[in-house]
Amino acid sequence: MRIVVADDAVLLREGLVRLLTEDGHHVVAAVGDGPALVEAVLAHRPDASVVDVRMPPTHTDEGLRAAISARAQLPGTPVLVLSQYVEVSYAAELLADGSGAVGYLLKDRVARVEEFLDALDRVAGGATVLDPQVVSQLLAGQRRQDPLQALTARERQLLALMAEGHSNTAIARQLALSNSAVEKHIGNVFAKLGLPPDDALHRRVLAVLAYLRS
Repeated sequence: MRIVVADDAVLLREGLVRLLTEDGHHVVAAVGDGPALVEAVLAHRPDASVVDVRMPPTHTDEGLRAAISARAQLPGTPVLVLSQYVEVSYAAELLADGSGAVGYLLKDRVARVEEFLDALDRVAGGATVLDPQVVSQLLAGQRRQDPLQALTARERQLLALMAEGHSNTAIARQLALSNSAVEKHIGNVFAKLGLPPDDALHRRVLAVLAYLRS
């Protein structure tokens, strides 16, 4: 894959470049601020970008804002955002355009190289990938009155795995279910969340958005 890396911390940025290069990818640009990220994405149209949430000048959410700006100008461009801490609102903002091909991982996940590279692969392929810790926090903090209240425990379990970016086949394997059973459960989730028949990927993104907002 052709990849853009954006992180103002030189050591982490160079570490990501080396990791990705050793895995056979081509890093077409490595930048350290938001405007440079947008410029690199528009110039190179990479297969994916790996972006730190916090970049200059305020080190709050400039990386996230730049990633959203790049996707607004180049719709659907795959972006994997890295964050030091769980911020559910960041994940929701990334998903807000409903087009998928986005991921939100904690930086600690990079040290688990296979998991990180697998997440990047899935994002580049159009999937939506959330860090398991984000999903756990959502499960722990669900309000009593929420759009997921009608879902069964099994349906919530499937939606959590969907939020982590797993395919139907991977979900079936993890839960020891048949593919047809997984499809039926996911169809029930869509119906209970009021998501009409549409592109399957688009409905998955909308379902995860409902999950984030619950």
